Amino acid sequence: MKNADAINAFLALGQETRLNIFRLIVQRGDVGLTPSQIIEKLGIPNATLSFHLKELAGADLLLVERQSRNLIYRPNAKLVQDLSGFLLENCCGGKSCVPVSSIKKAKAK
Repeated sequence: MKNADAINAFLALGQETRLNIFRLIVQRGDVGLTPSQIIEKLGIPNATLSFHLKELAGADLLLVERQSRNLIYRPNAKLVQDLSGFLLENCCGGKSCVPVSSIKKAKAK
């Protein structure tokens, strides 16, 4: 993943309303949500939601599918996985980030 792609995604998520929308959509996974369902759950005005969905889709964080008269928004799982990998790629110099004491406690259980 290129730095520019990661920055674009993080900028889109760096706004509280967009982060809340994205988290709600991620919870639904492949089922996705319609704008009406998002409005119902988060109480966001329609025009505001449209703006934020456009920003999230523009950052490639959401996939949009038209089903009849409805738009279904789903998380772009591939991008989310790529972002996670990008963040953890050089984590802890290639060593486990979990403290040794935590590993010992987990093995003892």
